[in-house]
Amino acid sequence: MQKRFTQASITTDELAALQLAGLKWTVHHAYTGSDFYRKQFDEAGVKPEDIKSLEDLKRLPFTTSQDLQGNYPYPLISVPFEDVVRLHASSGTTGKRKVMVYTAKDIDDWADMFARCYETAGLSREDRVQICVGYGVWTAGVGFQLGCERFGAFAIPAGPGNIDMQLQFLVDFQTTVICSTASMALLLAEEVQSRGLRDQINVKKVIFGAERSSDALRQKVKTLLGAEHIFDIPGLTEIYGPGTGLDCVHHTGIHYWSDYYILEILDPETLEPVKEGEVGEMVYTTLKKEGAPMIRYRSRDLTRLIPGDCPCGSPFPRHDKIVGRSDDMFIVRGVNIYPSHIDEILSRQQGIGSEFQIHLDRLDDGKDYMTIKVEREEGGDPASDRNLATGIERTVRKEALVSGQVEIVDYQSLPRTERKSKRVFDNRN
Repeated sequence: MQKRFTQASITTDELAALQLAGLKWTVHHAYTGSDFYRKQFDEAGVKPEDIKSLEDLKRLPFTTSQDLQGNYPYPLISVPFEDVVRLHASSGTTGKRKVMVYTAKDIDDWADMFARCYETAGLSREDRVQICVGYGVWTAGVGFQLGCERFGAFAIPAGPGNIDMQLQFLVDFQTTVICSTASMALLLAEEVQSRGLRDQINVKKVIFGAERSSDALRQKVKTLLGAEHIFDIPGLTEIYGPGTGLDCVHHTGIHYWSDYYILEILDPETLEPVKEGEVGEMVYTTLKKEGAPMIRYRSRDLTRLIPGDCPCGSPFPRHDKIVGRSDDMFIVRGVNIYPSHIDEILSRQQGIGSEFQIHLDRLDDGKDYMTIKVEREEGGDPASDRNLATGIERTVRKEALVSGQVEIVDYQSLPRTERKSKRVFDNRN
């Protein structure tokens, strides 16, 4: 099938020229159309005509989730209201949702970006795509379906939950691609196994979105479903929604669509660029977004850029999997810990499953204590639990520099969910 969306022939210089043109347009569009941005730029002493090179991006002020929540219900709107055709929203920590408005062109651009993701994953128009994520004001379901229809594959808008229906669809419609959270995919895979449906389904690929997944979980889902590939699809409502990039079949990093946005990787404390290959915060600037353009938006997501060329030959740059969020960090006895670090440690251990929880408590002695609950592997021997836990405790202490008690629990005893799994339970406050 001829590639329609990946622009395999575009050069690095052409991408840079597109970015500069898009940056100039975005700054002018935001300044003239948005009271918020005009005030921000004026306070920073920057005018649209000051943007002459990509280096001038550093002169622009940052945008944060607090800016979106503080200007509810229509933050950053930069077009006349009659040009708005849709809104989407994500929840915020203050209770105010982060609402984004979209023009018809925004929706069209999003469809093309998402179709590029399906093309990058090697789908064809004969694929049957079961979309097991939420519909409604959230961007997920409608985004996956929009891209699928633009690409030309067969969309099955199943939504989340209702496992019996999901399994029936996998069998009856011979679904070849599942789009879901990692937690939902695990739930489906385990039910396929327990009900003996493996030989009745035809799943070839799974696309994970909305939450980080460990190598152990990915391998388990792949094995139980008999899938050939599992892909990561990042995205956030503020930047259209899911579909901002995808790893190709070589799985050497996530190609991100640098003709639609500029991605900076910055130190979350100093807000200066990190060294190549180091982890930092993802900061986005859109290049074509009309309804609510984003300029230097601090996402709080953490990753690193991957240098060099991908074996697939794509001209688009790559970032690594999102390892967590800068505001997900918790402190135990003065040590900064990210849940993703515990996840990475556990994924290397033998004898355990993919599901875990971190419980934080403060006892009467005033000290903080961390307990890691992790499932025993399927068919594992409970008599080995103590030795297994001791080994994990030793590794956590060595690599995370903090002591924690490990509790091995029965396989499938931790809750499964069709949405994001909760990993950290902080009982100290």
